[in-house]
Amino acid sequence: MSRIGKKPIVLPEGVSATVTDRVIQVKGPKGTLEYNFGYEVDVKVDGTVVTVEKVGRTKLATSLWGTTRALIQNMVTGVKDGFSKKLELYGVGYKMALQGRKITMSLGFSHPVEVKIPEGIEVKIEKESMEISGIDRQKVGQFAADIRALKPVEPYKGKGFRYSDEQVVKKEGKKAAGAE
Repeated sequence: MSRIGKKPIVLPEGVSATVTDRVIQVKGPKGTLEYNFGYEVDVKVDGTVVTVEKVGRTKLATSLWGTTRALIQNMVTGVKDGFSKKLELYGVGYKMALQGRKITMSLGFSHPVEVKIPEGIEVKIEKESMEISGIDRQKVGQFAADIRALKPVEPYKGKGFRYSDEQVVKKEGKKAAGAE
């Protein structure tokens, strides 16, 4: 039994949900999100309470029961409060700037790196920190991971992108031969 799947989702003030043709739509003050759930689960909306029930006793139905409930909870949180990730850029000469719906970065390569900002994502840049925010948790997390993958943290000097709450353990460099 899924402990997550059993919990009902209580819709906060200002958030509404509707289910039509295996698609749940959640509306809130920040926007609207939709999720197309499969035939293994059934989603019911009763006033301000959303419940997810599994259909059948298959392994897939059990797996998707808790997952669907968690995704719907993330949708509710997203349209109410939104999600954000904060990245920090460390390194001498590394820069980033916002130009319309593009981020231009100087990351130590022979050319500047340009990344388009996807729809539904907002980016704020202040010196060496970047805040990525939006209502869709998956899009925000994926865009932050894509940016971080451009220049991941280097283990010897700690240069590159890192999450603001990430702890980086630096490796010890090579020792000089014969310096005993």
